[in-house]
Amino acid sequence: MESGYGNAPQAAPPQPVPPHAVSPQAAPPQPVPPHAAPSQPVPPQAAPPQAAPPQPVPPQLAAPQHPQNHHPQGPVAAQQGAIAHQQGLPQGDVPHQQGLSQGAIPHQEPLPAHGAVPPPQPHMPPPPGASMPPLPGASGAHWQRYDPWRAAPLQQNGSVQVSPERRRKRARRVLVAGAALIALVSGSVGGAVGAYLERNGGVSEVELPQAGAESTDRTPGSVAGIAASALPSVVTLHVSGDDGQGTGTGFVLDARGHILTNNHVVEPAGTGGEISVTFSGGQTARAEVVGGDTGYDLAVVKVSGVSGLKPLPLGNSDNVRVGDPVVAIGAPFDLANTVTSGIISAKERPITAGGEKGDGSDISYVDALQTDAPINPGNSGGPLVDSQARVIGINSAIRSADSGSDPEAGQAGSIGLGFAIPINQGKRVAEELINTGKATHPVIGVTLDMGYTGDGARVAMKGNDGGSPVNEGGPGARAGITAGDVITEVDGQSVHSGEELIVKIRAHRPGDRLELTLKRDGDEKKVTLVLGSSEGD
Repeated sequence: MESGYGNAPQAAPPQPVPPHAVSPQAAPPQPVPPHAAPSQPVPPQAAPPQAAPPQPVPPQLAAPQHPQNHHPQGPVAAQQGAIAHQQGLPQGDVPHQQGLSQGAIPHQEPLPAHGAVPPPQPHMPPPPGASMPPLPGASGAHWQRYDPWRAAPLQQNGSVQVSPERRRKRARRVLVAGAALIALVSGSVGGAVGAYLERNGGVSEVELPQAGAESTDRTPGSVAGIAASALPSVVTLHVSGDDGQGTGTGFVLDARGHILTNNHVVEPAGTGGEISVTFSGGQTARAEVVGGDTGYDLAVVKVSGVSGLKPLPLGNSDNVRVGDPVVAIGAPFDLANTVTSGIISAKERPITAGGEKGDGSDISYVDALQTDAPINPGNSGGPLVDSQARVIGINSAIRSADSGSDPEAGQAGSIGLGFAIPINQGKRVAEELINTGKATHPVIGVTLDMGYTGDGARVAMKGNDGGSPVNEGGPGARAGITAGDVITEVDGQSVHSGEELIVKIRAHRPGDRLELTLKRDGDEKKVTLVLGSSEGD
């Protein structure tokens, strides 16, 4: 029955038939003449070769597939039905060709015994001139040989034909592999280029990041703000003369051209030397000495023909407290307009400077402000200003590690011990020098024993001229001071040496009233006196 076979895509290969399964009604196989060879040879019953799975055969060429163990009459009948189905005949009918009995299987070889492998049969090509019978329903078509064990048809390059779906899958795999390879190569190249650029700083010119333009204004109380306000009033002095040459600093006192500086800065000019003043803007002018005093180490010079001078405001040194911020301005080692900052380290520090002449006439006594703002040779005479850019001191001396207190001696550098003359004293002396050309010194009218090594300042036993050490009619004589008295305090402040007593006295004005504490023959005594006056050098 045809409904039991269906339209299978290919015919099943014939299987060996055991002897007991052959139908007794089947006629023995008859020899086939050469000119009547069947169009479909029976394939050899050998084991199928390991070939690629067969490709689908067109329906008009493929024989129906018949299960070998399901035909009601056995494998032989199934083979007969397959042949009949291929030729379009009813099952069981075999076309009669050249003397073959109806229903016989053409060119059927004897079947081997059960379990034996039949020898391979040679392929018999059709005789010359013979043609394959056409398939039913196909005009001009020829019978095609079909070997179910042969490999799939080959393409021209010899490879097995691949379905479109497999081609797409293969293309996708190739694309994925290619993308991975490109990513790997790109990463390697990028890493190498990055390492090269990191080592060599890139392949183009280096341009470093930088802040943009900002306002140059600074708060008035900052160091920059103080410097901006004070610098236009600070000058650099270059002095030359018979006694040598030097560099120092000064600052403008008024619009008339008066400039205050240290006496030891202008001293080398003598009476025939030259003083040149350079302002912060670069303008220069010649200056002349108005007056100076070695005891205070202060001098005033004046420039002429200079307009637009900006006087530097004066502060009050009595208002200064230890720890207050300060700024020093000057020309250390001739480096003009140098600004340094620090604090007030101490007040009323008694110092002496000078003394190179050996007779004491050039010694200055200063009750100084001490600062850690760096001060170096060339800063002498420059201003020490407070947080409001007001002068509170005149930088005058330093204590260095290898020299004395004179900032010009030995050209030593700063170690953070700088000293400035209080501006209250400087103002009084500057006014006297401008007005009279000389400064007055407050005195008590006694001669001191500068070699005394005990605590305090002792009155000498005799004066410098061999007379009495207490000036007759002087402040000391009126207060009852006698030779040999030891002064230990001034207005309640201890005095440890003769230099300190001089410093304390010169910190006042002539006419000021002082209270002194004396020791005489082991007894302590307090006396009050009014300071006298003497002209300075």
